[in-house]
Amino acid sequence: MLILGIETATPQVGVAVGGHEGVLVSFHVNRRPRHAEMLAPGIEFVLRQARIEIREISVVAVDVGPGLFTGLRVGIATAKGIAQALRVPMIGVASLDLLAFSMRQSPKLIVAVIDARRGEVFVGRYRQVPGGVQRLSEHRVASPRDVATELASTREECLVVGDGAIRYAEEFRDAGRVELVEAGQSSPSAAALVQLAHARALREDFVQPTDLHPVYLRKADAEINWEVRTGA
Repeated sequence: MLILGIETATPQVGVAVGGHEGVLVSFHVNRRPRHAEMLAPGIEFVLRQARIEIREISVVAVDVGPGLFTGLRVGIATAKGIAQALRVPMIGVASLDLLAFSMRQSPKLIVAVIDARRGEVFVGRYRQVPGGVQRLSEHRVASPRDVATELASTREECLVVGDGAIRYAEEFRDAGRVELVEAGQSSPSAAALVQLAHARALREDFVQPTDLHPVYLRKADAEINWEVRTGA
C-alpha cells in the first residue's frame, strides 16, 4: 500500500509518500510562490525521489483543515483529482491533529494553534496516548487572549504548537506554564499525514472523493467582507 499525502492548510506546502515501510520521501516548502505553483512540482519530486509511478499510489490523503481557504481549496482539489483519476479512496486528516501528532512524545497538555487571520486562531487540545495523541476538545475559533487565559486556568504544563503560537507568542508566554514549539515545527507535516493515514488505511477507514469536504470553521474573508458591505 502506497499513500500520497498532500498538506496545504497553512502557508507551507507539504507532500509525502509512504506505506508499510514508513515515510519514504517528504517535501516541504514555505516561501513564494506557494500552493498552486509549488504543489504539482512537489508531488513530482517525491514520486521521483521514491522511484514510484503515480499509478502505484493506492490511497490519497489530504489535510482537510481548518486553515487558509485558498491553500485548502488547492490541496483538496488536487488530491481529489488524483484520487478520481486513479480510482483510489481518500483519507482526510485535520490540520490540528497533524500538529499535535508531531508532538506525541510530550507528556504535557498539547495545544495545537493555527493562525486564522483577523486576530483569531484555530485551536484544539490533545493528550499523549500510546502510539499517538487523543483529541480532548472540538476544534474551534477563538482569540489568542482567550486561549491563553484558558491555559493559565488549567494550572498544568502546556506545549503550544503551530504558526498561531508563533504569531501570538507574547500572549501565550504570559499564560504561565507554557512552552512554545520553535518555528521550524510550526506547520502541519505531510510526513505525519502519511503516518496517520496509514493507520486508518489499515482499518479501511476511507472516504470517496465526492464525500471529502474541507473543514473551514468560519466563513471566508471575501464572504465576510461582502456581508459587511451589503449590511447582511
